[in-house]
Amino acid sequence: MMDRGREALAVCSDKSMKIGITIWDIDTGDQILRIPSCAASSQGLLCVRNQYLAASQVNRHGSLGGGIIFMWPLNKPQPPRRNYTIEAIGPISCSKDGIYLAGGTPTGNAYLWEVTSGRLLRMWHAHCKSIKCMVFSDDSSLLISGSDDGMICVWSMIRLTKKTSEMMHHSNQLDQSFLKIEDLGSSPALLHYSVEHKSSITGLLTLSGGTGSLFVSSSLDATCKVWETISGRLIQTQVCPLALTAIALHPGQQLLFAGSVDGRIFVYTLKFLRVEDPFIDTEDQPGVLKGHNGSITALVFSESHLISASEDKSVCLWDITRRVIIRRFNNQNGPVTNVVVIPQSSLFSEVSNHQRKSRKNRVSSLEKFPQPYNKSKGMITLLHSCFSNKDDPYLINLQRNKSFYWHMSEFQLEGTPAAMQLRAEISMSYQIWAARMTKHVMEMNKLLQSRLLDLMQYRLLRHRELNSASTKSRKKCKIESPSMHKEELNNVLRSISCNFE
Repeated sequence: MMDRGREALAVCSDKSMKIGITIWDIDTGDQILRIPSCAASSQGLLCVRNQYLAASQVNRHGSLGGGIIFMWPLNKPQPPRRNYTIEAIGPISCSKDGIYLAGGTPTGNAYLWEVTSGRLLRMWHAHCKSIKCMVFSDDSSLLISGSDDGMICVWSMIRLTKKTSEMMHHSNQLDQSFLKIEDLGSSPALLHYSVEHKSSITGLLTLSGGTGSLFVSSSLDATCKVWETISGRLIQTQVCPLALTAIALHPGQQLLFAGSVDGRIFVYTLKFLRVEDPFIDTEDQPGVLKGHNGSITALVFSESHLISASEDKSVCLWDITRRVIIRRFNNQNGPVTNVVVIPQSSLFSEVSNHQRKSRKNRVSSLEKFPQPYNKSKGMITLLHSCFSNKDDPYLINLQRNKSFYWHMSEFQLEGTPAAMQLRAEISMSYQIWAARMTKHVMEMNKLLQSRLLDLMQYRLLRHRELNSASTKSRKKCKIESPSMHKEELNNVLRSISCNFE
């Protein structure tokens, strides 16, 4: 029998699907369960409503081969629900109520699903580089994403409908039932963005409570930054000795734990309530936790302890007051990339009839493509004709550019400088695309030239063989060969012309 107050630890690696997910009892260190066939990269494993484990699988063949997200019910051991996606998904994030699931890709695309129905609500080009982190705000109204080039974007998931605006005008109150993600349309509004970080984003966390709406970011540029979520104002910058790979916040104190590339975990006290100048970096000597021999890959909190994972194939349970390791879990099969804390009561627990019938608790298969509008089902059109040929990369790029130009037009109307930044990014993308196309055309040209030379050599050899056969054959070859040779050359030249066009 499981103790309802106890917690379990789920970990996985990204090296091989055969390693799977291992679940340990945090208090005793005993292995409770092993789920086979799972390999998820950093921030690719999460728990949905304490009922399902979801993992975005590593695609060794690249994003063009498509992707897959596995989902396992915790209360019943069974094969995972396989959800196939257009492209490989890296980091995933779930809203706190478990209704929405977001995923980021190496190409910079972002996807948003409704978990209960499985509907793909949105697909948009969020970043020019690979997305590394995603996190929802506490009320699920905002999605924060960070990319490999250090950019952080805050996306608005909702908009005020006409009915909501009238209610606010008369009662100054906001009815949450009218704030729905589906109301916005095909692409969410970019609330603001930042390029303060100079390297890849490795962690995003939200702060709630009396401090207001804030979030914290970490980066390989060895800094942590605290931001106002709504305005995007930088509150505090914390400089660290080494590149940071993971962060965690103490749930009851203003303590920030930052894992580094050498295995050390730095402990800082957040001072954003007293810092007025965001350009003043805090340089207080941090506390240090030492216990790993490899780069820190994940940091999470259980009820009272810090849990750290590392490339050294170990997971440590810390007493942060005494700065000592209470328990060490060894994952001999590979380096740990993800750590998730789940209640043991969710494992193999019986589900009541009410829970079985509840639509809110249901998880459906995630759609690969958005569905067209259907009044009877209440669906909306998100990408219109963009997916008339669903596997055509040029149409997908067209949708990305339309989204960027939409954001630029908004910025230009507001008189902000953000449009210039976006235009520069699109120009760089076009330059890269043009260079690739030029290289492709040159390779095709070389191939056609090689085929032309081979054909001419073959005709020449054939001509010599016919000359040595007999005088009659030589005369016939002299008459017919030039016309046949000319026809072959014309065919090759026409194919070259078509390829250049």
